[in-house]
Parts: sequence; C-alpha cells; structure tokens
Amino acid sequence: MLDPTWRAGAPPPLPGPQGLADWLRVIRRGLPAVLVLLLGVTLILPLRGVERLFHGRRRPWTGPHVQRVCHLVLLCLGIGWRREGRPLHGPGAVVANHSSWLDILVLNAALPVIFVSKAEVARWPGINILTRVTDTHFVARDPKLARAQAAEFTARIRAGHRLLFFPEGTSTDGRRVLPFKATLFQGFLDPDLPQALAIQPVSALYHAPPGRDPRFYGWWAEMDLGPHLLTVLAAKRQGHVVVRLHQPILVRDHDRKSLSAACFSAVSSDFTPSVPEV
Repeated sequence: MLDPTWRAGAPPPLPGPQGLADWLRVIRRGLPAVLVLLLGVTLILPLRGVERLFHGRRRPWTGPHVQRVCHLVLLCLGIGWRREGRPLHGPGAVVANHSSWLDILVLNAALPVIFVSKAEVARWPGINILTRVTDTHFVARDPKLARAQAAEFTARIRAGHRLLFFPEGTSTDGRRVLPFKATLFQGFLDPDLPQALAIQPVSALYHAPPGRDPRFYGWWAEMDLGPHLLTVLAAKRQGHVVVRLHQPILVRDHDRKSLSAACFSAVSSDFTPSVPEV
C-alpha cells in the first residue's frame, strides 16, 4: 500500500522526444518491448492452467516465465541489467527500495516475485491486466478485511509465493532510501507461518545515462507516467541498473521493529545514509 507521494525538491524535466531521431528510438525500443509483453501475457495464460493442474497454487513454471519476459523487455529498452547475490531458498518474502515504474521489470527479471500492491491498482486500465496475469497480491485498507487478507498472505507464503513489498510506502528519486514502515513487518510474525521464514532485502541501484540527471530513472512526486516513459525511451544512450540481493534475514530472530531496522540497514547500505523508522 502506498502512502501519500514522497516529495523532495523539484523533479528533473521530462522533455520527451525532441525530433525525428528521438521518435525513431521510441519506436525502435517501445514496439519490440510491447510485442514481447503481449506474447508473454498470451503464453502465461495456458501455461498457468497446466501448471495449476500439476502444482496447485505453486508457480514453478510461470514465475521463471515472467522473469524471462521482463529480462527481454529490458533488453528491448536498451537498459543494462545485472544481478548480484543469490536468491533466497525456502519460505520467505522480499523487500526492496522503490524508485520507478521500471522496478516492475527490474525486480521481476532478478528473481521470480509477486508484487504486493494497493487494491486501487487493480482498477487501473491496462495495468490491471498485467497485475492479474502476474498474480499480484492486492491489499485493501479496510479493517473489516484484515483477517481475510492475513489468511491469504499466510496461504501464499506457504504455497511458496515470493511476495515482494516496498516498505518505504512510496517511490523516490532512486538516490536514497526512505524510512521503512515497521508496521508492515508485523504480518511476518504470524505463528502460522513457517518457522524458517526469512526476508531477503534487495537494493535496486539505477545509474543514469552519461550526462543525464542522476535521478533520470526515478519516478516520484506527481510525475506523469507518459512523459517519463517517452523521455526514457527517447534517450540517445541508456544507463543500467544493478539489483543486489542481500543476505536473507530469519524472521524468528526479530520483532517487527528490529526486523524492519535490519532490512532497512541492508538496503540503505547501498545509498545515502538515512534514519530508520522507530
């Protein structure tokens, strides 16, 4: 769930395509990316149907499928990508910093994950199709639904789903990590969850194209998606992103505040120092 949008300073300008060469780059990158996404969505539907017959709620086939599709989309966009570290094995979840709409592609390319999102996103045109196909876990801010949502969360963890949370509660400019919200980590302390449950902190480090604003890939405040998307696609040269998988943290060794602080410390170690929530 996202809190009110983070704001700090004026975002960089979003000039978009400035001439024919820029528009040709938009088409050269955007069209293949859209085609790859459409093909990926088309293939995942029958694949999920067969997978469900053999594995129920587990996703040993469609998870890696989404991972490959997102990797190919980043390749089409021309954005360099590298993963450091090893994915968590066994029951657990992932927490990461949140910088951009690109996080969907970048983090899905790094490891099979299922994003946790506010319920309102399920109604966004276009996005709602992708979230449903990728089995996004939606959370509503309704106390009446808290018990049912907690039960669903536990069921998905037990089914081996690797749920991904953004504990900052909003996106930033990609140059910092905001304080993690400790209340989010309370759900990991449910006694019905596996005793070996662990959380893997992940850092997504965006590096702007040469000569561009260091915040080039950040999407925050009230930046419109369309202009930001076109500006990224039109860039003469693209930058790259490093996804760093930190050592998993066993939940049983912590309460919610110490768990939040440990995850924050791991992720923020790659960014400008900040202060965790208390």
